[in-house]
Amino acid sequence: MFQVKAKIIQNKQVKKNFFHLLVDAPEIAGKALPGQFLNIKVSDNLEPLLRRPLGVHRVSKNNIAMLYEVVGNGTQILSQRKAGEYLDIIGPLGNGFDYQSPVTCHLSPVLVAGGMGVAPLLFLADFLAHSKSFKSLVFIGAKTKSQLTCVQEFRELGCKVKIATDDGSMGFKGRVSDLLTHFLQATGDRRQATIFSCGPRPMLKAVSEISRKFKIPAQISLEEHMSCGIGACMGCVVQTTSGYKRICKEGPVFHADEIVWEREK
Repeated sequence: MFQVKAKIIQNKQVKKNFFHLLVDAPEIAGKALPGQFLNIKVSDNLEPLLRRPLGVHRVSKNNIAMLYEVVGNGTQILSQRKAGEYLDIIGPLGNGFDYQSPVTCHLSPVLVAGGMGVAPLLFLADFLAHSKSFKSLVFIGAKTKSQLTCVQEFRELGCKVKIATDDGSMGFKGRVSDLLTHFLQATGDRRQATIFSCGPRPMLKAVSEISRKFKIPAQISLEEHMSCGIGACMGCVVQTTSGYKRICKEGPVFHADEIVWEREK
C-alpha cells in the first residue's frame, strides 16, 4: 500500500455522468491487481472529509485508469479536477479476484457486470487475456443503452460480449442475471466455467444464487461506502459464513458462497 500525490493525466467525460480518470502513479501501478481499489482524496481541502473508493479500471507501466459515475458531491468535485493537478491517493487496497487458485486457473472465465461493475472487470479481462491467453465471456447489464460502457473495450480484448438492458433498448430485455440464467440453461457442459462478478447488491445476490443452482464457482466484488478504506473503522462489514468481514480489507472480492444474503438489506 502506498500514499502518493498522483498527477492527473486525463479526467475526461465519456458519457453523461461517466468519467475516465487517468493518473500517473507508478508505485501503485506496479502493484495493483484486478479487483483492488484506490482511496482518493477528491479535493485539496477538508470538504468532503472522506476519501472516495474507486476500483482499478486499467493499468499501464506507470499509469492507473479509473472509471467513475458522478452520483454525489464527492464524485462531482472529482469530475471538476483538471489535467496537471494532483490527487492524494492511497492504494492498492483490498483483496482482488483469485484467478490463480487450482479451482479457477484452468476454468473459462465468465464475467458478469452490472452498471459501474464493468470498471474492475475490464482490468480482470485485460489481465486474463495477456497473462493467461483467456478470452472471457462477458455479460454486461445496464438500465438503458445510453448507460452501457466498455462494450468495445471488452471486444478489443477478444471477449465475447452479451448485453442486457432493463428497457430492451439494446440486447436482451431484462436483468443481466436473467440473461446469464438463460445462457447457462442452454449450455451443455457448465463444469468448465467460473464466474467473476461486480455490480449492485441485488444483482450480486442473484448471481450468487445462480452460482449455487448451477454448481459453478463464483467470486463477487461488493460495492460499499467506505470511511477509512483500510479496515480500521469497521464501517463496511458484511456477514459471512465465518463471521463479519470488512469489505475494504478482507474484500471487496469474496467467494459467492461466503455471503449470508438473508441479513443483507
